Amino acid sequence: MDSTELSAALRAPAHPQAKPGYGKRSAPGQLPRTGADFAHLRTREAAIAAYIDRLTEGAAIGYKALAANIADYGQQACAKSLKFLSEAGHLRLVKEHLAVADNSLRWVTRTYFSRTSRDDEWWRAYVAGLRGVDLTALDRERPAEPPAPTPAVPTAPAPSVAYRTLARLGRTEPRMTLSAAECAALESLAAQWLARGATPDHLTRSLTTGLPHPLHSPGAIARKRLESKMPPEPYQAPTHITRAVMLCIGCEEPETVVTLIGGVCVECREEMEAYDAAEDKGLVIDAVPDTFRAVPAQREVARRADELRAAAGLKARPIPRPTHGVFARPLPWPAE
Repeated sequence: MDSTELSAALRAPAHPQAKPGYGKRSAPGQLPRTGADFAHLRTREAAIAAYIDRLTEGAAIGYKALAANIADYGQQACAKSLKFLSEAGHLRLVKEHLAVADNSLRWVTRTYFSRTSRDDEWWRAYVAGLRGVDLTALDRERPAEPPAPTPAVPTAPAPSVAYRTLARLGRTEPRMTLSAAECAALESLAAQWLARGATPDHLTRSLTTGLPHPLHSPGAIARKRLESKMPPEPYQAPTHITRAVMLCIGCEEPETVVTLIGGVCVECREEMEAYDAAEDKGLVIDAVPDTFRAVPAQREVARRADELRAAAGLKARPIPRPTHGVFARPLPWPAE
């Protein structure tokens, strides 16, 4: 595929982030980027994959978010492409049970992306290995996002809260009036106080009460108190994964209920084949698959697939009773 075909997908400006804990997660051990990373995919899937690849961690990569930010493709095309990217080994939808810092438990659904295509065996082993992962440490180890580019005509940055708090000490206690140079020298220490949970009022009181008489050097007093009375670092209990299970990228049924091949269940795979057959006949399919929702899709995948098969002139199969809805019943976890 010519690299110009992916030019629209190489950047992802102002793409929205998912809710905290959700969104894109990059799989480990990916090969370095090359111009042929997605050459094995069709143009549409390659363009969307290249776009997702350049999104930051936690970015919203549901079909609606992608369609709103990729000019060339709508919701239907994005929803369909996500299924094909899963089948090609680049995506997996994973439901994780977390034990969070306040000792509460919650479920999150993340979409794991790998620029390097992986087979089912690799994904199964990776998802199985998520249990017990300390997400707090994992997020701490992730490289920081690159800073935003400097504007052509940079403006002077506004003083920090730490600097402004130091500069205003003289309003509370005139003897603690600091010079601009002293405020700049002490700014990093004051910023550490604020980062550890101190408020500007707390910082001001700590630097202005119980002062000695006479007071000869307000800058030296401020430095000594900032260093000796520094609040402790706040303790944050780690957030870790207690359970993880792959979901069908289409209907969101867990792998404990349906058989997944390439991250897609049998019924959704039939639907994908029906879409292809309809497209080959030049049919326009207006319905938007209801996937990548905060709650599982309520539609019947089998019924939709049969509608598409009928539109494409294929023989419809019997429609089974609806079984979807991962939240409709508890996940059948093995006894512990």
